[in-house]
Amino acid sequence: MKRILAGVAVMVAALLTAGPARAAAPADPVEALAKIQTAGKGVSFTERVTYVEGKTRDVQLRREGRLAFRKGGIAASDITAKLNIKASDLPEDATELGKTMATPERTIYVGSTAYISGGMTSTVLPHDKSWVKIADRPAGGILGQFAQPINVAEPATLKALLKIGTKTASGYQGEITMGQLRKASAWTRASFPGKPDREQLQEILTWRLTLDSRGLPARLVTQVVDTYLGRTTIYDTRYTGWGATVKITPPPADQAITIEELRDIADGIPPVPFPGHVSVGS
Repeated sequence: MKRILAGVAVMVAALLTAGPARAAAPADPVEALAKIQTAGKGVSFTERVTYVEGKTRDVQLRREGRLAFRKGGIAASDITAKLNIKASDLPEDATELGKTMATPERTIYVGSTAYISGGMTSTVLPHDKSWVKIADRPAGGILGQFAQPINVAEPATLKALLKIGTKTASGYQGEITMGQLRKASAWTRASFPGKPDREQLQEILTWRLTLDSRGLPARLVTQVVDTYLGRTTIYDTRYTGWGATVKITPPPADQAITIEELRDIADGIPPVPFPGHVSVGS
């Protein structure tokens, strides 16, 4: 009994003299990202783009995909995007191009080359080809020009955001102009090709980033206000499976046709937006 009491006394004394428990310091998001960005690993994401006008909220676009890493960055991506349109929403006299607005578009981006299938491209492809091959752009495909402009899986982009952002209980928040973002982000420049004008570069993106327990991005919500149209665009992207095994390869060469070859055989390509700059608030 004496030994038990003595042990209790030692424990009590230790509790009374010990300082407060110290919580583990939160991980630096850029360092956390760098640790898992190795070849063969990646992350998945889902996304929703919503237009808000007054009291009306309409989902315009949904995307899902995977990003494959290389050391220190993004090596490839595989993204499927679909406008929030059903075939039953289309008028009976819709053109073939119009009908494709109700079908998904898939884009595989490897290195700096995009392969686009489905969606609007299906109206211009030869019967024996499934993909349009475009060098240097666009990273997210045609519909990617209307999607989340910020990619926080890109170290340079994440670093730029945190540098100008402020800490919150769950992560960071702040504002960045399209010009600042384009300067920091190779992904943004590849997703929104072309030369933006001064007004587009001054466009303000308000963002809020939520981090998971490892300090990695869990959710990114970006908001752009278009005062001319009286509309706010909200891009809501959620990340899962950081560090999972991801392998992305180009489609078979015999299934792809380059945009140059397509233009050679087509007598004027229909007005598919191959690719040019689109303001993120459009």
